[in-house]
Amino acid sequence: MKRQSSQNLRTLSVWAEPRRLMAALAILVMIAATGLGAWSQVRAQSGENTRYAAIVVDAGTGEVLFARHADSRRYPASITKVMTLYLAFEALERGQVSVDDILTVSPLAASQPPSKLGLAAGQTIRLDDAMRATAVRSANDMAVVIAEHIGGSQARFAAMATLKAQELGMTQTRYVNPNGLPDSRQLTSARDLAILARAAMRDYPQYYAYFGQHDWAYEGRGYRNTNGLLHSGNGYDGIKTGFTNASGYNLAASAVRDGRRLIAIVLGGRSSATRNAHVAELMDTGFEVERRRAAGERIQVAQAFFEARGFGIGGPDTGAPVAYASLNGAPTADDEEGQGSNGIAYASLPAAAVPAPTTVAATPPAGYTRATPLPAPVERAAAPPSRPANLTASLNSGVASSSTLNRNAATTTSRPPEPATTRPTAERWSVQVGAFRDETVATEWLTEVNRRFRSQFSNAERNIASAAGWHRSRFTGMTEAAARAACEALDARRVTCMVVRPGG
Repeated sequence: MKRQSSQNLRTLSVWAEPRRLMAALAILVMIAATGLGAWSQVRAQSGENTRYAAIVVDAGTGEVLFARHADSRRYPASITKVMTLYLAFEALERGQVSVDDILTVSPLAASQPPSKLGLAAGQTIRLDDAMRATAVRSANDMAVVIAEHIGGSQARFAAMATLKAQELGMTQTRYVNPNGLPDSRQLTSARDLAILARAAMRDYPQYYAYFGQHDWAYEGRGYRNTNGLLHSGNGYDGIKTGFTNASGYNLAASAVRDGRRLIAIVLGGRSSATRNAHVAELMDTGFEVERRRAAGERIQVAQAFFEARGFGIGGPDTGAPVAYASLNGAPTADDEEGQGSNGIAYASLPAAAVPAPTTVAATPPAGYTRATPLPAPVERAAAPPSRPANLTASLNSGVASSSTLNRNAATTTSRPPEPATTRPTAERWSVQVGAFRDETVATEWLTEVNRRFRSQFSNAERNIASAAGWHRSRFTGMTEAAARAACEALDARRVTCMVVRPGG
């Protein structure tokens, strides 16, 4: 009887092994047939946090010290607003907008869900205040106001943002809106967000401090920055939080210690408190790598150092290593962004507790220098000096940055060429209303603007100036006064324009 039982067990084991193989094969077939969604479901059932991704980057050198799911697509949530402000900084530096521009809240902007500043349609706000509300309060309505002011419409601004992302090398990123409210088409990756954060402080250090304001006051009310790490000291000075139900709790953070700057991106946290703790752990480890290297220790592959600390392949998915314990846990009362969810929205400070508005200092972040001064937060900023046309272009099409165009600059040519004696030099000012890769689009836009603003350009000549692959729509042969008056008329109708000096 005993011998028969043993034989039965052996028979069962012979049959069981193929069955296990068949079951494994069935899972692989299911994944191949249904794609990433099925794989995500399998991971979710196994207890893995499928929204998690992280990266740590040396801002000075660009070296990636640590990466986990860094190229996997994720939802950016309110970290989207870093790109919104990046394009605002670009427009400020080019002189296309001023911090004192008066922006009118559109019905679309006013209809945005919290978090928001809450201005009604038709109310106005200075661009400077709208930018501070976007950076500190993470105001969805103000992000739309900025987008409409710079791009003319939310859709056009989203196209500009996507083009800028491609220019910066953000290969996994697409923008649909300027505030990060839920949309399945709006995607990014941890690596892309690190590229964007590094670009913001590299390209516009004079404006980077917008991301580091601890508090901001507006019309008697005070708002505290959603980035809790700013209030902890330890070198943190930016940059942006984010949350939706789909994304989890996101944070792009930057800190400076011992003259070195690191950027850490964590996506998919389960609460703002645990997300912040995890960012702090990653930062501490990154700075330890930097200190040891400075002391002469050879750490060639920083990833191995992180993995030795528990930030390895099995880390956040299983919760086993101590270093990842902070990533688990239920949402807490300090969860700051109720964006597109039923979460807690921002709390306002009582008027009596409102600190003085933080001045955005002109001091660049550590490791970067730039000559352009920061405009005063209240006084109207002087327009920056005009640049050669091959280094500037309208934001109508989200053109390449000055540094990129400088590398590919070519002598500007006009179509059709005009004799220099056509008009006096004093009447060779121009108004540029767009820059496009497609010359046909540039010509059609020039015609459309002329149709809408005939009185402003009745004595001007229409011209397409082309260089470095860009076609600039311009009205030329104007006096300085006429050019500036025309641009003001366009600004009032939210059509982006730029006054170009003679020879520009």
